[in-house]
Amino acid sequence: MLKDELTSQILAILFAASEPVTLEQLEQVHPSVDPGTLGERLNTLIEEFNSVQEAVEIRSVAGGYRITTRPQHHEIVRAYLRTRPSAKLSLAALETLSVIAYKQPITLPEIMEIRGIKGTTTIRTLLEKKLIQTKGRKKVVGRPIMYGTTREFLVHFGLNDLSELPTLTELEEILGQDLTARTEGTQATEGTQGTRGTEERQGA
Repeated sequence: MLKDELTSQILAILFAASEPVTLEQLEQVHPSVDPGTLGERLNTLIEEFNSVQEAVEIRSVAGGYRITTRPQHHEIVRAYLRTRPSAKLSLAALETLSVIAYKQPITLPEIMEIRGIKGTTTIRTLLEKKLIQTKGRKKVVGRPIMYGTTREFLVHFGLNDLSELPTLTELEEILGQDLTARTEGTQATEGTQGTRGTEERQGA
């Protein structure tokens, strides 16, 4: 099946694409092919491609499909990437991004309270990289802006949706920090913040 012309064309598109490829995009490229047939051919490609080798895989990411390295090779790939000049995120930006990912929608004061530091530089960096976006304003005094992750965040980290986020324990291993204790402490604080927020809305 991998030598079939249509299947080969789909694989070539997945290889060349910088963003996850959707079935709708494949239908636009192949207007003469029945959508059902195209979907079946894509599923067959994924099954066969993923079974013939153990280096990379076609997986569902952010509502589309892309070729990614397999999880068991992530450490060696990271080691390779560290040998190259890159625009990787700083540890501070990664920590801020992880807080937003797990607690969204969340405001800047809440982020700073969790991280224990002040500053907006990392927020600007994450906005510029389109990894986060504004999610309206919180209905409390001052109406601070709330932030959440974007589709680009899912694409960047190879996630299909937020349910695929690593656990806090796994994230600690990646960042080398005890995020669980900090998050639990914040959750306890949020209980009182929620009460204050209710009082503020009632008084408004």
